[in-house]
Amino acid sequence: MSIEQEVEILRNIPLFANVEPAKLKLMAFASERMMFKPGQVLCSQGDPGDAAFILIDGQANVEVNTPDGPLTVATMQRNDIIGEIAILCDVPRTATVVAESELVTLKVTKDLFFRMVTDFPEMGVEVMRVLAHRLEAMNAQLLAARAGNA
Repeated sequence: MSIEQEVEILRNIPLFANVEPAKLKLMAFASERMMFKPGQVLCSQGDPGDAAFILIDGQANVEVNTPDGPLTVATMQRNDIIGEIAILCDVPRTATVVAESELVTLKVTKDLFFRMVTDFPEMGVEVMRVLAHRLEAMNAQLLAARAGNA
């Protein structure tokens, strides 16, 4: 896949929709393209958050460790971003991410991600939107779990 094709993919991700193509080209060039087979781990809960992953193709499961074993809390797919919480909050990874299918990603380092957010404040706003939607979904799951245990 060419840099131009990766730029076009990035443009279709809401997070990067308003970023000028020249900056997306830089991001695509500076990112590492990684491929994973089903069952391969992208990152593990507790590891340092040194990068985020943009899913170009395929699906991945987000799992958290529980006393009863791993619990899948989300399935991510094309155009989703994974790992931004760990790099934004400078905390260890909050979950393990496992490829559900053949998976193609762009690995964006922490430094590059912060440079992009600094250069494009609208990207920061979109990151907040993504995180707010995830928080809303998590709250709904917690309420449903509590209702099921009552």
